[in-house]
Amino acid sequence: MKKLLLLILFSILANSLWAQKKLIQKLLSNEKDTTRKASFLPIPSFGYAQETGLEFGVGLIYSYYTDRKDTITRSSNFSLNATYSTKKTYNVAFKGDAWSPGNKYHFIGDVRLKKMPFNFYGIGNNTQKSDEDKLVMNQIKALFDAEESFISNAYTGISLGFENYKFADQTVGGIFSNNPTILDKDGGSVVYLGLSQSYDTRNSNNYPTKGFFGRVTYQYAPHFFGGDSFTGSQIKLDLRNFWSISKKVVFGVQGIYYTIQGSKTPFYLLQQLGNDQIMRGYYGGRYRDEHLMASQVELRYRFMNRFGIVAFAGAGKVFDNGNFDFKSLKPNYGFGGRYFFDTAKGLSVRVDYGVGEKLANEKRQSGFYISLAEAF
Repeated sequence: MKKLLLLILFSILANSLWAQKKLIQKLLSNEKDTTRKASFLPIPSFGYAQETGLEFGVGLIYSYYTDRKDTITRSSNFSLNATYSTKKTYNVAFKGDAWSPGNKYHFIGDVRLKKMPFNFYGIGNNTQKSDEDKLVMNQIKALFDAEESFISNAYTGISLGFENYKFADQTVGGIFSNNPTILDKDGGSVVYLGLSQSYDTRNSNNYPTKGFFGRVTYQYAPHFFGGDSFTGSQIKLDLRNFWSISKKVVFGVQGIYYTIQGSKTPFYLLQQLGNDQIMRGYYGGRYRDEHLMASQVELRYRFMNRFGIVAFAGAGKVFDNGNFDFKSLKPNYGFGGRYFFDTAKGLSVRVDYGVGEKLANEKRQSGFYISLAEAF
């Protein structure tokens, strides 16, 4: 009987080790899957900040082709990131990017639910660390785009968006409560109706090695909620280009210009500099105003199908109407690593460290990011 139990135990252990070995070999394999089958990856998400405490959760990404036989059809990707903290804050973000067979139709979705503390520093391109004011934000945000291609590589679309915000000031007597130019401090809601036009010659929507992408969107917010709710418009321009320097090296460049115009624009709708995609290294919302202009370059070296490294640099600023100049552009630079969990589709887990400017009497601004997919 003991021999039988030992045999069973050894068999279970051997199978477990074999399965782990196969999984590790699959995750580290340098071979490229040409079957165009769907892929799914869960990754843990964790962090710590004084405002949130210990933050933990999960990130998921699912990718597939609507037509596996058609090599022109781009991959459709859906991602979910959900975190919760020991101080009872949460952040849930769901994003979708779907392409129909032959890339005739393109659909984009972005839904976010968030209760998060954040630091507010005022409005403008020259805010000070000493004015830091701690707020708690409750946010509901949803954006949906539908595009159709009428001519090759060009897409015309419509969009619908909704945003709702509520704020609680944690620093009584700070800049947030005392500055009368900060509008709609309790929060509010806005609905957007929009149009978009894009032109896309990239050879991949996940990890392009050549081609151009350009997209302009116009969104109008009608006086839907009455009272002092925001009425106005928003324009976003995003331009990118990629060149293959060699088989393993790609050079990419991106430039963006965002503007919001209207009556009584709330502080939470102003354009913000800094996130995990552009101007990495700056705290998101440290600088905010009516206009945002930024650009970046990135050199990507994919030395194996599974692994790559990048170096990036950029510059940008926010400014109000009629107050633009090149003198106050803020620099950023940094580096990162990539793990490609789906080598055929070019889907990656991204780790970046970005550095920004050093102001007098402040530490140099910087940021560390763990994200799914490329920055641009």
